[in-house]
Amino acid sequence: MAGTCDVAIIGAGAAGLGAARALSGRGLDVVLIEARDRFGGRAHTVMLGDGLPLDRGCGWLHSADRNPLAPLVEAAGLAIDRTRPAWSRQSFDIGFPKAEQEAFAAAFDAFEERLDAAAAAGRDASAADYFEPGGRWNPLMDAVSSYYNGTEYDRVSVLDYARYVDTGVNWRVRDGYGAGLLALASSDARSISGCAVSGVALTAEGVAVETARGMLRARRAILTVPTPHLASGRVSLPREAADKADLAAGLPLGLANKVFLALDAADVEALPADGHLFGRTNRRETGSYHLRPFGRPYIECFLGGRHARALEEAGEGAAGAFAVAELTALLGSDLGRRLRVLGETAWGQDPHALGSYSHAEPGRAEDRSALAQPVADRLFFAGEATHPQAFSTAHGAWETGLRAASEVLGSLGSPR
Repeated sequence: MAGTCDVAIIGAGAAGLGAARALSGRGLDVVLIEARDRFGGRAHTVMLGDGLPLDRGCGWLHSADRNPLAPLVEAAGLAIDRTRPAWSRQSFDIGFPKAEQEAFAAAFDAFEERLDAAAAAGRDASAADYFEPGGRWNPLMDAVSSYYNGTEYDRVSVLDYARYVDTGVNWRVRDGYGAGLLALASSDARSISGCAVSGVALTAEGVAVETARGMLRARRAILTVPTPHLASGRVSLPREAADKADLAAGLPLGLANKVFLALDAADVEALPADGHLFGRTNRRETGSYHLRPFGRPYIECFLGGRHARALEEAGEGAAGAFAVAELTALLGSDLGRRLRVLGETAWGQDPHALGSYSHAEPGRAEDRSALAQPVADRLFFAGEATHPQAFSTAHGAWETGLRAASEVLGSLGSPR
């Protein structure tokens, strides 16, 4: 692939695709380089069974009423489902009676009010410091954090958590978020998949990008790889960007995995469409179960944080076995025997991701804006971890790609 171009975009997830789209039609030679053999990054829709689309990665258009991807995906011809998510409620009283659900909601609201007060006072610490000591609902709140942040609250910065903007409106793409994102890919860029980048260096003319297929020289480069690749040095950076590894280390990727369970035809009518169950309410190591998404015959199970990592380390099949066992305890052995594992994810062991989405460690809330800063007006940074308010989301990643593209155009003296 040795050659030259105007702009090299490293990584074809949401940030890279957004940057490529923003640079299209500008008369620039843009090369989009992706280590995987597919585009989309942590947005990945697969088709199983009789055309059943499953999102192995991101699946919700968060803050959908202001999410820039929602109108774009719809304009591309994909249907959006606006059904309200059932995350905060239990479809059955099994293991979680109505009174306990209300007590949990009240405890969570009080916890977040304490976090807001601490953030307003400028105090950064571990969010877990604001748990009620010995609180009955602390384990379940930690479980929710493991799906939401990818980790438990002891690893979450109070200030960073408070900066996240969520309008509370959440929609889904019926044919899959990953499919929707790919529908927005620009055709202007030269796209290269299956080509890992090992290093980026500054040159007198711009940037040199070391790839598995040779050196690519560009006037500018946008780097969108996940933070573990920067923190570990998997992608080497110029000495002018020496601080980026430490900044990325303060923004590690948490882990949120999924298990998909097929329902027997006899069980479909027994479970509500778009229903929800928590597995256990007295421990952190529990699942969140979305029953029959879109009314389809499967259950989408969410497992996060340390628990998800332990299941990954236990090997393939461990997450599926855990989910089946927990649902069997809730819904009975007859249904449990009929559940069939369609698939499970292991994002922490994915060599191109090394996790799911970023959180700021306590005391590291300012690292997002610092990581986003360009180097020498030639090397630019994007990705969900660099977004100040929509980190951990695909639309946040997309927006950082647009921001980096605008910075590139400014540096080239082109109209933005």
